Amino acid sequence: MLSRPLAILSRVRLAALAAVAALALAACNGQGNDVSAKANQPLSPKMISLMSEKDMAPQNPILIRVFKEEAELEVWKAKNDGSYALLKTYPICRWSGELGPKVKIGDRQAPEGFYMITPGLMNPNSSYYLSINTGFPNAFDKSWGRTGEFLMIHGDCSSAGCYAMTDEQIAEIFALAREAFAGGQRAFQIQAMPFRMTPQNLARHRNNPNMAFWRNLKQGYDHFEVTKHEPKVNVCNRQYVFDAQLQPGQAFNPSAPCPAYTVAPEIASAVGAKERSDNLKVAELSSNTPLAPVRTGRDGGMNPVFLAKLNGEDNAPARMAYGQDNVPAFDPANVRPPKADGEVVAAPVRPGAPAATPAPAPVASAPARAASTPYPNGTAAPTAGSTSSLYTRATTQTASADTGVAQASALMGAAPIVGSGGFGN
Repeated sequence: MLSRPLAILSRVRLAALAAVAALALAACNGQGNDVSAKANQPLSPKMISLMSEKDMAPQNPILIRVFKEEAELEVWKAKNDGSYALLKTYPICRWSGELGPKVKIGDRQAPEGFYMITPGLMNPNSSYYLSINTGFPNAFDKSWGRTGEFLMIHGDCSSAGCYAMTDEQIAEIFALAREAFAGGQRAFQIQAMPFRMTPQNLARHRNNPNMAFWRNLKQGYDHFEVTKHEPKVNVCNRQYVFDAQLQPGQAFNPSAPCPAYTVAPEIASAVGAKERSDNLKVAELSSNTPLAPVRTGRDGGMNPVFLAKLNGEDNAPARMAYGQDNVPAFDPANVRPPKADGEVVAAPVRPGAPAATPAPAPVASAPARAASTPYPNGTAAPTAGSTSSLYTRATTQTASADTGVAQASALMGAAPIVGSGGFGN
């Protein structure tokens, strides 16, 4: 047994060796004071003031929503009463690929879906200033055999399957997440959407092969919209289900049929009402709304404030909409912008990729189911591309309003158009 002086000396030597090892590792990985300074930047007085105005505290939980087509990232934060409110919207500097989910390594697609971010997915040692790993593939992605890794929200305004912000933006987003974790939040949710799930956008993209998948995402989007609380997300039958309550002893299996489950009546009713209203609007808009292209060939997008800056211009209305006195700084030399009109050629269809096909005969939807009536085993979640939602049943009705809903269901992608990799392309 070591004497007390020798034991103390031994501990000192071990500590010194650990410190040397840490310094060596920092030298190899670019860690050290620089990394610590980036990862621990305090929230600005302006941000603290904004939180105070919205009845929020720095340590309150957060939630992030991403919209590809609009190239926007929203940070929502819990108010002191527990409900979420929009804190700030950030213009996205760059995303790559097309609208639609990530399917395999190398397709340049940025993920779409619901992802939970734990502290271990926060990377202060990123090659792109700071980054937040989305955790792709999640249980849903794995159930479809999708592949890919290290798909991030990061800085440096450069993307190959990621959502790229500027360094200034990611520093603030990183700090917001850090403070939420410090306040006790174990994980925060990222909701990555192809576009804002409005009737106008659904009508524009009504023939997109990914519509069945997007309708499933919209269910979660609607849950958040009507409750302003983070939806609980599970996966069964290779489909997302939201705010589902199981009987004791049951469990969700991403690749197996859904067990019987219930949804709180107030949530089911509110979501069902929103779904029916949106479907009617889609039906009204679809007759005179031009179709958006399924593939643009542009390789992603960039928010207009950054496109203008690259062209030596200032899109003041867009910039002011984000409350920005100046466009967040970025190095144009590092940026490969989306292709302009003159650079785009007809995008070839990838071998094996499905083409859009006409929707089947319309099917009307029935009223929402409440928690008092559980879903039967194996039918709680429809199969990929099914005409029914989690709250509706196919039925024959003659009322004009229901006819409108039925037409909208067909227009919004009731036809299952599913490739070998899952939903869409």
